[in-house]
Amino acid sequence: AALDSCAVVILTGHGRPPLLRRALLSGARGFVPKGSPAAILAEVIRRVHDGGRYVDPALAAEALMAPECPLTPRELDVLRLAAGDVPVATIARQAHLSPGTARNYLAAAVAKLGAGSRAEAIARAREHGWL
Repeated sequence: AALDSCAVVILTGHGRPPLLRRALLSGARGFVPKGSPAAILAEVIRRVHDGGRYVDPALAAEALMAPECPLTPRELDVLRLAAGDVPVATIARQAHLSPGTARNYLAAAVAKLGAGSRAEAIARAREHGWL
């Protein structure tokens, strides 16, 4: 915000669709995977400097085909707090919920992700880049 004329190109090793989406919504003008040839990176920088945008075609295709996150923002919050086998009472306190409500959010997240446990649900959500 302080440097609105500054254009950002993200060079990433984690080109998952949710990260790409967040980067573009945050104002990034380019998104390039690590390991791209120097000539491509130079061209991207020139294009972005001239006011254009660039998203690696493979990352863009993957983003278009990626499933939408089935979890609500609150379910994601509670699932994030559950990482590390945190007790439900602690999750509830941190999320400002009753223990029963926190348990319901966790159960809904596990069910929506087709997981057998909250640890598996956390792993699946991380795998898709939702957490």
